[in-house]
Amino acid sequence: MSNRFTLTFTALPEHIDANGHVNNTVWVRWMEDLSVAHWNAQALPEHRDAYVWVVTRHEIDYRGNVTEGAEVTGETIIKDGPRGARFDRHYEFRDADGKALVRAKSTWAMVDKASGRLMRVPPEVAAPFLPPESSES
Repeated sequence: MSNRFTLTFTALPEHIDANGHVNNTVWVRWMEDLSVAHWNAQALPEHRDAYVWVVTRHEIDYRGNVTEGAEVTGETIIKDGPRGARFDRHYEFRDADGKALVRAKSTWAMVDKASGRLMRVPPEVAAPFLPPESSES
C-alpha cells in the first residue's frame, strides 16, 4: 500500500486544443483517472462497494505544454490524512525528460453510496493511502 500512484498517459489527437497542446480539461480528466485507479488498486473491495468520491476543489499550475503523441507520467500523492469527509490529493505530471509540466491539488470528499451523503473518512478507509509516517496516527 502506498500514498503514491503513477500512470503514464499519451496525448492523443482528441486531447489537443486549438493551441496545439493538451487541453486543460484533459489534465483534469487525467487527474481523475489517476485518483480512481489509485482507489481501485488499494481500497478494500468492501470500501469500493460502500463509498464513492466527489471533487470539491481543484488548484492547477500549468508549467509546460504537451503536443500530440507525447507521453507524460502522472503521479498522485497523498501527503496528509483526511479532514472530516475531505481528503487532498496532489498531482504532478512530468514529460519524458522529467520536466514538471503540471502540478495540482484536488480536494475529494467521501460519499456513502447507500445514503448519498457526505461522511467522515473512517480511519480504516484512509490507512492504505496515508504516508508511512502518518499510518499510525
